[in-house]
Amino acid sequence: MTVNHMIRTSWALALCLVCSVGRAEITLDVGYLKIAVPTPPTLSDLDPIPENNGLAGAETGLQDNLTTGKFLGQGYTLTHETVPEGDDPLAKAAEMLAASPFLILDAPAETLLAIADLPQAQNALLFNATAGDLSLRDADCRANLLHTLPSDVMRTDALAQVLVKKRWNDLVMITGVFPKDIAYAEAIRRSLRKFGLTLSDEKIWDAGADMRRTAAQEIPLFTQDFGDYDALIIADELHDFGRYVLYNTWAARPVVGSEGLSARTWYPVIEQWGASQLQSRFEEQHNREMTSQDYAAWAAIRTLGEAMTRTNSTDIKTLRDYILSDAFELAGFKGRPLTYRTWNGQLRQPIALVHPRALVAQAPLEGFLHQTNELDSLGLDRPESKCEAY
Repeated sequence: MTVNHMIRTSWALALCLVCSVGRAEITLDVGYLKIAVPTPPTLSDLDPIPENNGLAGAETGLQDNLTTGKFLGQGYTLTHETVPEGDDPLAKAAEMLAASPFLILDAPAETLLAIADLPQAQNALLFNATAGDLSLRDADCRANLLHTLPSDVMRTDALAQVLVKKRWNDLVMITGVFPKDIAYAEAIRRSLRKFGLTLSDEKIWDAGADMRRTAAQEIPLFTQDFGDYDALIIADELHDFGRYVLYNTWAARPVVGSEGLSARTWYPVIEQWGASQLQSRFEEQHNREMTSQDYAAWAAIRTLGEAMTRTNSTDIKTLRDYILSDAFELAGFKGRPLTYRTWNGQLRQPIALVHPRALVAQAPLEGFLHQTNELDSLGLDRPESKCEAY
């Protein structure tokens, strides 16, 4: 073969490769379903919830999948629907499942279970991207439901590890009255027991005063009875009153939990492990910061993308088996590969401990060991699990 012939052959092969790029030989269709629920009024509107919260993360994950897929002959589509308050979520879910068996869900726990139990969902793969309820990973688990958002207990376990590490043993807590506040407070109690800590006192915040004007008078009086303590835990997942507690307590002590030092799935101050690249891509696409729900939805669609890349298949059993196998790893910009717990479908992941200006630590912290995987020191471990679906 002459040199010229070799050059012409190389150019022909390159041209064929270029022509093939962008032509999807197989395509994975994914749905995103948001169930609108009423949001209780709060004292401040400084933290409005974006209308595309969660969906924006899925869209960024879609673009990441497409970037890789175009070189492999693999395509992806994302269809999204919102069910308004009062409408039937099950009818819309059944409709979307008829079009694709892969569905990312933004829904409360009871709706997630109802969707997972639909006849159309029995051969589907669903992703919970917004509900942190422990029950979904425990007795109420479903074999067709994976969880990319950490459970509430994973976050409170991460916080408890910090409390142990800093030897903040004398703890008090203020709890809000909304269901999410009560669930978070119960997760806190569970985590404190797990790591050998206790609450010395606890109060319920049900004051009707306008903290924007009276916090400097109300909060010191409210916290005076706590006396001396090491740290004050705030259970205020709606971010209603907690913001006004910082620097207004009777005793000058650290504030942790829903405010102050917080355990987060994702936060803008996370910049290590390549996270700043994901943050930048997201902000360029959506003109806002990435939330925890965005990250969970991103992880869901990236899970499918990683599985399809490795298996070159859109078959649901093939993808599910690979996702739950020892071979699966997701690069999640958290310093460790992310994998799924085979006993309840929860995505293992480190949890960031942050304040609004910086990353303080990342759990699991050094010294908190586990017999198989240190990430399993966060949340429901296999011996504790009542899940029998997997």
